[in-house]
Parts: sequence; structure tokens; C-alpha cells
Amino acid sequence: MKALSVKQYFGDMQFYKKALLIGVPVMLQSLVQSLVSLIDSFMVSGLGDIKMSGVNISGQILFIFMVLQGAICTSGGIFLTQFSGAKKKEGMQQAFAFKVITSFALSFLYFLITMVFTREILSLMVIGNTQADLILDQGQEYMFLMGFIGVQSIVSYIIASSYREIGKVKAPLIISVVATLINTILNWGLIYGNLGMPRLEIKGAAIATIIAKTVEMILFIAYAIKDKPEFISLSAFKQIDFKMFGQILTKGSMIILSQMMWVVSESISAAIYNGRGGADVVSGMAASFAIANLFFVSFAGITTATGVIIGKSLGSNQLNQAKQEKVWMLSAAVVFGCFMCLVGLSTAALVPIVFGSLSHNAQSICKGMLMLIAMHMQLWTYVNTQMAVFRAGGESKVC
Repeated sequence: MKALSVKQYFGDMQFYKKALLIGVPVMLQSLVQSLVSLIDSFMVSGLGDIKMSGVNISGQILFIFMVLQGAICTSGGIFLTQFSGAKKKEGMQQAFAFKVITSFALSFLYFLITMVFTREILSLMVIGNTQADLILDQGQEYMFLMGFIGVQSIVSYIIASSYREIGKVKAPLIISVVATLINTILNWGLIYGNLGMPRLEIKGAAIATIIAKTVEMILFIAYAIKDKPEFISLSAFKQIDFKMFGQILTKGSMIILSQMMWVVSESISAAIYNGRGGADVVSGMAASFAIANLFFVSFAGITTATGVIIGKSLGSNQLNQAKQEKVWMLSAAVVFGCFMCLVGLSTAALVPIVFGSLSHNAQSICKGMLMLIAMHMQLWTYVNTQMAVFRAGGESKVC
């Protein structure tokens, strides 16, 4: 009876091997992207609390667009994965076209905020901060330059997410690693004036990101041209299936709305915290999330694996198999969440090593936030996996 119970809640090694083959490369890609953020924060932290705070409040605004971009791609990705499982090439192409068209529509708002109303938007993140003007001066300079990565980020994200949704995860990982190496080298050179490059400080960090993102986009486009994936077709843009677009919007509207509500609430919370002191508060919070992102990568891996596995089973009309796979993935999420909690708690030891240039108060804030975040990892991992299950089946109203 005991063996039967275990088998009911946990799949065999073959099942988890399949999940790992999908999830681990995605986790590694997310880890690489998180390392970029950590390396950026580490290098900028050497310039002091104020300059790191300026970069951070810019990142908090840009994060809103990253989440919305992800929600759009998730909405189209639900259909792309299911059409992939059902071997319906035209449906995959229409889902990809939806991602492209809606994402570029969003880019107009991105350019407007980063290049036109920059200071006005950033000022919302430091209301009440005792060093607001100094932080805004640094943030405005950085955020304006980040406006030049809008197109590159959109193109790279659309192609990478589409490959992940059909289970091809190695190429996005390799391209992300290359872009990360370029970004790291250029950061070291342009922020501090190494390798014969000019010392540009936070402006150098922005320029390094622009160059790295441009290279990443070129590599993704070149790979897609060579690989010729089934989900890309120019004819899909000439003959748009508006009925399908409507279906994707209907299913995805709740995902976009829920993600929007979440990211806005997170931004408001960050703004409230930012107003409780000076630059040390902002930089301490920024440092904590730069490290926390290293163990948040678990969400990307387990949710992508869940979505691909269950989505393909549903797409091929194997309902009972999908139900069993749901139970197996949720059970794995519980175990994995406990492991990531321990990993998260251990990262507090990294604070003096990585962010030793920050003030003592900023480091204390960082450690406290890391401990708090780590204690929620079990719940967050389970909830994210359950959301992936709902979305794989097109049930977006509850998540």
C-alpha cells in the first residue's frame, strides 16, 4: 500500500528525467540572466549607495515591462505548446505572430517612459527618500540609455520563449551564456575603465547592456534563420487569423491582468520601502533581490517543464496522462521548494563578499530580506507550478 501511495504521487525516473531535460537548461538560462543582474549590481555597488540606488529604481520600472512581456509570451505560448503537441503548424505560426505583434505594440509605451517621461516616472519610486534628487540624477541617465534595448529584448525573448515552449532549450541557453560573457567583460571595462576602455561608471553599465543585448538578438535571429523552426512563417503575418488572436487574448487577458496587478503591487511596495530612509535602504533592497534572483530561477525551470509536458499531453488529447503528470509535478515542486529554501538561507553569507562596498546598514537590510524571501520558497514553488498547470490547460481565470 505504501509503495502504491508513493507511485501515485511521484513519477518514475524516466518522467523526471524528461522534466529535467526541459527544466534544467531553462533554469541555467535564467541563472545566467540572474548572474548578469548580480554582476551588474556587484560592479555598480563599488560606485557607492547612491549610484547603485539610481540603477535600481530604473530596474524596478523596467521590470514592469519585463513582466508584461512575459505575460504576453505566456498567453501565446499556451497555444503554441498545445499546437506543437497536436502537430498543427499553422496554429503554432499564428501563436508566434500574436507574440510579435502584441509585444511590439507594448514597445511604444516602453520608449515613451524610458525616453520622454523618465524623471517623472522614476520620482514615483523615491517619494519621501532623503536623497531622492541625487538618486534621480543617476537613475535618469541610466534609464534613458536602457530605452535603446527595447527592440533587442523583445525579439530575443519572443524567439527564446517559443523554442522553450516546443521543448528546444539548449540553443537559448548557449546564446544567453555568450551574451552574459560579453556583458560581463564590457561592464568591467566600461564601468571602471579597464582593458583600455573609458571609465563611464553607470553610463558604462548601460552601454555594456545595449551591446550585449544587440549581439544576443543577432544570434537568435541568425539561429532561427538557420534552424527554420515550424512556428516562424512570414505568411502568418500576411494572413492573420483574427479569430485565433481573439481566443488568445481571451485566454491570456487574465494572465496579463494578474501579472500586471502583481508587478504594480511589487513596485508600490518597493517605493514604500525606498521612502523609509536614504540611499542605503534602496541599495540594500536592490542587493537582496540581485542575490535572491539566483534561487528564483527554480520557478522558470519547473514551470516551463510543467507547461511543456502537460501542454503537449493535452494537445495530443491524452487527458488522463496529463492529470497524472500534474500530480507528479506538484509533488516534485514540494520537495524542490524545500531544497531551494535551504539554498536561499545559505546565500546570506554572500552579502559581505559580493556587496562589501555598500554601507553596513545596506548590508544588514540585504541579509534580512534574503532570510525572509528564502522562508517563502516552498510556497512560491508550489504555487508557481500550480499556475503552470492551469495555464497549460488554458485556464487563465484563476491565475
